[in-house]
Amino acid sequence: MRVPLSWLREYVDLPAGETGRDVAARLVRAGLEVETVEQLGGDLKGPLVVGEVLSIEELSGFKKPIRHCFVNVGDANGTGEPQEIVCGATNFQVGDRVVVVLPGAVLPGPFPIAARQTYGHTSAGMICSARELGMGDDHNGILVLESHLEPGTDAIELLQLVDEVLDIAVTPDRGYCLSMRGVAREAAAAYGLPLADPALLDVPPANAFGYPVKVADPAGCDRFVARTVTGVEPAAKSPIWLQRRLQKSGIRPISLTVDITNYVMLEVGQPLHAYDRNRVRGAILVRRAEEGETLTTLDGVKRKLSAEDLLICDDSGPIGLAGVMGGATTEILDPVLDPETGEVVGSTEVVIEAAHFDPISVARTAKRHKLPSEASKRFERGVDPEAARAAAQRAVDLLVLIAGGTAEAGVTDIAAPHPVRTIAIAADLPDRVAGTEYGRETVTRRLQEIGCTVVGADVLEVTPPSWRPDLTDPYDLAEEVIRLEGYDNVPARMPNVPPGRGLTEAQRFHRRMGVALAGAGYVEINAYPFLGEAAFDGLGLEKDDERRRTVKLVNPLNDEEPALRTTLLPGLLGALRRNVGRGNTDLALFETGTVFLPKAELKVAPRLSVERRPTEQELAELDAALPDQPRRVAVALAGERQPSGWWGKGVPSCWADAVEAARTVARAANLELTVRQGQRAPWHPGRCAELLVDGRVVGHAGELHPRVVKALHLPERTSAMEIDLDVLLADGVRKVSGPPVSAYPVATQDVALIVGSEVPAAEVEAALREGAGALLESIRLFDVFTGEQAGEGKKSLAYTLRFRADDRTLTADEASAARESAVAAAGGRTGALLRGA
Repeated sequence: MRVPLSWLREYVDLPAGETGRDVAARLVRAGLEVETVEQLGGDLKGPLVVGEVLSIEELSGFKKPIRHCFVNVGDANGTGEPQEIVCGATNFQVGDRVVVVLPGAVLPGPFPIAARQTYGHTSAGMICSARELGMGDDHNGILVLESHLEPGTDAIELLQLVDEVLDIAVTPDRGYCLSMRGVAREAAAAYGLPLADPALLDVPPANAFGYPVKVADPAGCDRFVARTVTGVEPAAKSPIWLQRRLQKSGIRPISLTVDITNYVMLEVGQPLHAYDRNRVRGAILVRRAEEGETLTTLDGVKRKLSAEDLLICDDSGPIGLAGVMGGATTEILDPVLDPETGEVVGSTEVVIEAAHFDPISVARTAKRHKLPSEASKRFERGVDPEAARAAAQRAVDLLVLIAGGTAEAGVTDIAAPHPVRTIAIAADLPDRVAGTEYGRETVTRRLQEIGCTVVGADVLEVTPPSWRPDLTDPYDLAEEVIRLEGYDNVPARMPNVPPGRGLTEAQRFHRRMGVALAGAGYVEINAYPFLGEAAFDGLGLEKDDERRRTVKLVNPLNDEEPALRTTLLPGLLGALRRNVGRGNTDLALFETGTVFLPKAELKVAPRLSVERRPTEQELAELDAALPDQPRRVAVALAGERQPSGWWGKGVPSCWADAVEAARTVARAANLELTVRQGQRAPWHPGRCAELLVDGRVVGHAGELHPRVVKALHLPERTSAMEIDLDVLLADGVRKVSGPPVSAYPVATQDVALIVGSEVPAAEVEAALREGAGALLESIRLFDVFTGEQAGEGKKSLAYTLRFRADDRTLTADEASAARESAVAAAGGRTGALLRGA
């Protein structure tokens, strides 16, 4: 919201010496976000005056039109003689009033003006366009003023070229500040000054003579005011003061009627719409759209309507999108010159609409049609329903005053009943919230300053004003008191924190896991949790894959990613792809986070009170309404695990590194991970490992499928791993303790076994562990061989077994006996045979 300081002073009698920065500081202290204070005309210097064009000589022989003019500038040039000026614009004629800058002046830029010889004549000054004066971007021609202005009049004051404009970023809960009325109220409270409310007007009551209106959807439109003005002069133009206020506020002047509706919207905060009464067919009807209906809006676009759109209609059908934009069939016609009569013709009878529409309905319609407007921006944030009558009256008064119209006696005012909202608040609640003492009188005064009605002593009964729909509970009122008294006056005190019990075992595990992965060379990332169907297509998931069942967002940041993730891989692989694109080719990334799995039954979450702690039942209902959110960890690798150099060729990362990352996670939880061959998208079917703990599948790891790598533009042989930590820790977190350290030497035994090619190595390893007994310290698979020597349908698995005792040095016989016991157990469980036996 752009707020000209000169306009703000009409409603609040600010001290004479207050600058825009001073006002901005007060408003910021009161909780508004003033982004900038723009200095208009700061480098402007006169003389800059109104001139009357006396004569025009068209100069020929040049590539563009050149005109030699004499302009009457009164006594502004010190002589009273006409000023000689050369100008290239052609949109003015003899007798027009124009803006003339004389030698010695400085235009915005800065651009100093001096007399000079040009095109064979002396040009002592310049006839100005709007852009040259800093009034906007219009540079199509000279700025032509009203014909009654006296030559020599100071144009700087006339055009209000010097001013300060505050640019305020209005938050969604402060919709009332999208108006001069709202900002003036904040300024009045900040300075402790009275407010001249522009909405305090004498408005005639509703009667039976107003324009006929029917509201078929009271939930969508709970207030509709209609007023009619006849005898409007089509040739009437917006006066300079009105145009300048619109320009300073960031709105381009269009025509008198449209300018007035925009002006009143900026002044009071109530969006208005004007209809040409002669183009409206019958009574006005407010209803929802029917499927298949269309409407051509004022921007000339034909729009297909949805059944959720709220419409303004007449007997011919839709004539406007309620609260968003009007239709082209009933717009106010631009004045045109009738060639036969020489008179200006246009709209002479105007119906003014001032209505209050449901914010959610307007917001959805504006988003659905991609049609944001100044009106929808205000309705979305909440408009004062009680301002409709005053806004309509203000527009009628301006049309009568400026355009010579006549206000009809008929007044239409359809209003749905509004229950009175009353909030009970303890008088000392702001004191307790802020940790300081305000007192009942201060609390009452501040609440009254924002428009509340306050009664009571220890407990105050507060009725919020109609323009503050955001005030719904006692803590909202406490916040108002605190912000108006100044956040900088709230004392800074450290809270009394009760002693804690430290981190939980689950928290310790998550930290331990992150440190372990970082120590293994992985870099942690945090990806956005949003995705769309394209992500699942890229991963090659089947149409019936359970990971495609997602939780959809009602208001997504990106329409192409409307759902919450069910796997960490899309975000992780996206980060890997972006890094590769920026030249980082050797990557090892990991992420821990939650995924979101929809429940079979959708429940509505309860609205919790802010005055007390939620009950166990409320927490259970809230949890039941939320999707399941298991925590997972995932890694992605590409490039070289060990870099190449003068020492030799590097080692590329592969599926085995992804499996080892899973083992790292399991070791952090003090769990034994079993690995066996699996098959699951998006992994390569022959290079995918299924990860198990105590027989439970906790995740998968391996090399990504070549089609996935190609679809996602990833490096070849990219590998990944994902583990469900909730399943991994289903039996609770096991405390990690260091292994016992023996002072006795280790006895190492190697064993090579022939097994069927379908037998998992993990199953053979488990049998060896069981058979080896307590003396086994560790076991490692160091070779896998397939070929003629192993036999058809067979493979050779070679293991290193390390034996050690805590209390003695093992003999060779003891080590051999343990080895033979392990081989026998493997043979019994998996049919393994010693290689070469």
